[in-house]
Amino acid sequence: MRKAVFYSIASFGIFLLTVSFVTPGHNKKRSAKKTNNPATVKKLLSPVEESPYYIIIDKSDYELKVYDEDGWYATYPIVFGSKDLGDKMKEGDRKTPNGSFKIILKKIHNKWGPELLLDYPNETSIEKFNDRKRKGIISKTAKIGAGIAIHATRPEEEWTIDNFYNWTDGCVSVKYREMKDLFSYIPVGTVVTIQY
Repeated sequence: MRKAVFYSIASFGIFLLTVSFVTPGHNKKRSAKKTNNPATVKKLLSPVEESPYYIIIDKSDYELKVYDEDGWYATYPIVFGSKDLGDKMKEGDRKTPNGSFKIILKKIHNKWGPELLLDYPNETSIEKFNDRKRKGIISKTAKIGAGIAIHATRPEEEWTIDNFYNWTDGCVSVKYREMKDLFSYIPVGTVVTIQY
């Protein structure tokens, strides 16, 4: 009898160890953390003058992290436009700009659904762009570009995120299902920092 109890306990322990290694979300880099905190939901339903969140996009980690007043809130895997993760230089280079931006519009795009439009180019972006023109780093006829957003993949193209396939024209792309989640709670006015 004691032997049977020992084997049952040992088997249960091995089961728990196995579960802890295969639980979805264990590999934080490729998954999103969600919360159903009633206080947070209530706060989102109330009109707010300032966003209770801020976003940090780290190009080198291919991650979008959301923070709130209590700290880290969620992480979403992402991709960009170019394999060159440097700062956007001009229109058409497919690079994602570095800097601090704000979400100025939430909309549903006809191709990839939920989209959070950033205020690129903002004053700082324009200063950097003009300085590069003056220094001859980019051509005097170059244009700065616009329309940079955080948006979803197409529903059938979530594989692009898993394979680090940079496919956009300079935007930040999130898996379709996870972008629906992000879109549901991030308000206009949220600050987004993009860094390398």
